Amino acid sequence: MTESLPPNANPAESDPAFPLHRWGKIEMRPTVRIRDNAGLALAYTPGVAQVSAAIARDHGLADEYTWRANLVAVVTDGTAVLGLGDIGPEAALPVMEGKALLFKEFGGVDAVPLCLATRDVDEIVETIVRVAPSFGGINLEDISAPRCFEIEARLQACLDIPVFHDDQHGTAIVVLAALRNAARVVGKELGDLRVVVSGAGAAGVAVSRILRQAGVGDIAVGDSRGIVHAGRDDLSAIKRQLAEETNRAGLSGSIESAMRGANVYVGVSGGSVAEDAVAGMAPGAIVFSLANPDPEIRPEIARKHASVVGTGRSDFPNQINNVLAFPGVFRGAFRARASRITEGMQLAASEALADAVGDQLDADHILPSVFDPLVAPLVGNAVARAAVRDGVARRKD
Repeated sequence: MTESLPPNANPAESDPAFPLHRWGKIEMRPTVRIRDNAGLALAYTPGVAQVSAAIARDHGLADEYTWRANLVAVVTDGTAVLGLGDIGPEAALPVMEGKALLFKEFGGVDAVPLCLATRDVDEIVETIVRVAPSFGGINLEDISAPRCFEIEARLQACLDIPVFHDDQHGTAIVVLAALRNAARVVGKELGDLRVVVSGAGAAGVAVSRILRQAGVGDIAVGDSRGIVHAGRDDLSAIKRQLAEETNRAGLSGSIESAMRGANVYVGVSGGSVAEDAVAGMAPGAIVFSLANPDPEIRPEIARKHASVVGTGRSDFPNQINNVLAFPGVFRGAFRARASRITEGMQLAASEALADAVGDQLDADHILPSVFDPLVAPLVGNAVARAAVRDGVARRKD
């Protein structure tokens, strides 16, 4: 654990992260150079007027003659940032800059961070709709549940560009990819698995839904009050729907009690899990403890009882990291000029990500490296093909 600094200490003097972040981590650079009057006349007036006039006649030309076709808005209100919680838009900006950096570094996708000084759902939706003409896609980030569900749904309904809440769907895509390969390692089919998901927030709901879509046998989802089931009278609308879609075994009680005999544990909520709970899982168990920086159960302890262990950290094997998904997802959506990101596109992304491991698959290598340059192209190609199949592609070449 990192030692706390003494009172009045300046963290910039001792923490190497501060120099790296000084003046930000991203910048805008031109793609053309202006070296004479002729170039100026083409890049700006009068040449630009001809391009603008053409776009005024056909708005679709903006995807060819501006940067919009490869540009994502990374939008947050700063209410659920990493493990820091509700820290506000200014404090969220370094994280959103980092997200924009990852889009470019890993997927070749340009991104601009937008940190909004409002928590009102109507105002957030209205703001994003008003700026949407400048962007090819919207990536929602670190917005607290349950508001994030409504914001995403309303934006998807009124915009004709991809809207993607990475805390939900990026996490879900990578978890499913990891589970596909972990199941291969332990010799099981997805349909044979009983899964316990700890967390019924944005990530937990999305993980549970994509696992159902992929054909996982049964899923029990837990929140701070125990397993989500239809008999509870304290469920939100999202959790009531979750209760209807999951828990075929009719489990109730604590998350740890539900883990007895389970094949898979997925932690996306923080908190902690006792070693005894992992020890009581079925033989060949799979444990994904994704809380950062402190996993729900330490991987060295989980490994005593589980056959495959993954975390959200880079200093242990099997890092389940969203950067494996979102750059390729948007790259593929942009390639197809997709009007939205469908469930089929998410499933295709997950399958491509799992396949990227190839013959290197083993208990400590269920996902490719985040630095594998083939990941984003593979995911992007799969997403683009799925967009065509699902009828949301405006370009099919």
